[in-house]
This record gives sequence, C-alpha cells and structure tokens, in this order.
Amino acid sequence: MPKKKKIGSYPNAMIVMSLTAALFLIGFCGLLVIQSKKLVSIIRQNIEVRVFLDKEVNKAGQDSILQAIQSKPFVLASTEVKPIIFVSKEEAAKEFIEGTKEDFVNFLGENPLRNSYRVKIHEDYFEEAKLQQIKKDIEQIKGVYEVVYQEDLADNINRNVTKIYIVLASFALVMLIIIVLLVNNTIKLAIYSQRFLIRSMQLVGATNGFIQRPYVLRGAIQGLVGGVLAGILLIVLQQIAVRNVEGLAMLQEYEKIAFLILAVLSLGILIGISSTYQSLARYLRMALDDLY
Repeated sequence: MPKKKKIGSYPNAMIVMSLTAALFLIGFCGLLVIQSKKLVSIIRQNIEVRVFLDKEVNKAGQDSILQAIQSKPFVLASTEVKPIIFVSKEEAAKEFIEGTKEDFVNFLGENPLRNSYRVKIHEDYFEEAKLQQIKKDIEQIKGVYEVVYQEDLADNINRNVTKIYIVLASFALVMLIIIVLLVNNTIKLAIYSQRFLIRSMQLVGATNGFIQRPYVLRGAIQGLVGGVLAGILLIVLQQIAVRNVEGLAMLQEYEKIAFLILAVLSLGILIGISSTYQSLARYLRMALDDLY
C-alpha cells in the first residue's frame, strides 16, 4: 500500500534537485569562461616579435641590444618562460631546413639569415596599434635591422575572442533567467502546498515575521545544499576532463575555480531566500476565499 503524503508536506528533494541543476549549468558556463580566458592568455603569451640584427653587430652589440629590449615595459615578465631568446643565424637556418626539407645553404653557398631575438610580449600590449608602436620603438635601437611580427593576428584573435565572450555571456544570462523562473515556480508550488498551514498560523495570531522565518531559513539551506551539490558536480566534471583531455591541465586556474564555487554557493542561497520570501509574501496577503 503506497505511503500517504502528509498534509502540508514540503517537497524539499524536488527543490534541491531543481536548484542543483540550475546552479550546475550556471557554474558550467562560468568554468568555460575561466578556461577560455586562460587559453587566450596562453596564446597571447606565445606570440613573438622577432628582432633581426645587423650582420656586423658583434657580441658586445648583441648584449647592448638585449639590455635595451629588456628595459622595455612591453616585454613579458614571467618566471615560467624565457621572455627573450637569442637565435643565431645557424640555428635559424637549421629550423628552416627542418621545416621545408630544403637545404638553401648548399644551394646559395652561404647563410643569408641574420641573428635575431625572439621577444614575448605582455598580453596587455596585444593590440595591432600597440604592436606597431613596439615595432617602431625596437627598430630605433642601434644595431637592429628589422622587427617582424604576424600583422593583423592580434586584431583577428581579439575580434574572435570578443565574439566568444559575447556568446557565452548571452547564453549564461538566458540560462540564468530561465533557471531562476523555473526554480521560483518550483518554490511557489511548494509554498502553495503550505497555504492552509500559513493561514492557520495567521488565525492564531502569528506575525508575518514569525511565519516567514522558518521558511526563509529552509530556503537558504536548500540553496546551500543545491550549491554544494552543484559545486561537487563541477569539480568532478573538471577532474574527469583534466585526466582525459591532453593539455587541459594547463588551463586550470584553481583560485578562480574556487571563487566560482563560492559564487555558485552564494547564488544558490540568494535564489533560495528570495524565491521563498517572494512566494510567502503572496500567500500572507491573500484573502481566505482565494486560497481555494
């Protein structure tokens, strides 16, 4: 014989499941944004400006040029990678031959390439106008023959990144609106099952604050539980992805992910409290005839 539902029972499990699903989807969008920003940052940091030197520049001249470049504010400050790398013309010829499978040195009888520095640029300068200014600044250094970088690459990357962020932000906003409405309706249905109990409490003289307190507290707990479950699902998903997708580990920023989990928890509590309070306020003002 099926178990009868008690009068005035509250569907806690349904509300927590709705909140968990909602918060997980919002958190997943946030996780995508964090990792896409990290990926763009890595791409930008690996873009190099090549500084070709005059052929007659000696070792002392090379050191002087290196010091002049290192003093520039646009050079990437990093302990993980070397921001400036010297490439001799012999190394450049070897790289070219390995890439094209053509030994142009034997054909020409000499190596026409030049010694160069490969300079990594700070991502704050990753704009076409700023790169053009960097090119002009370095070319003014004595002993520098030419500065080369992939023109229009910065604008193309920035344009595409902006489009991706707009799409992700729009998707997250639409999902947030839909999810909040769904969760709000779920809590309204839950409060609807309590409408006669609420009216009974009013009839015995309970104040609105006294009636609201346990429901709002329950809403906060439901939001917290939903946030914790959503956070656990996000961490599990992230760890599975890191272990199974090669190279994904370098995109992880655990401080930002921890902040995202806290934001999900806070959002869950906020949604639980606000939806419960709003639904309660409606029934506290409702006339007796409207309850039926």
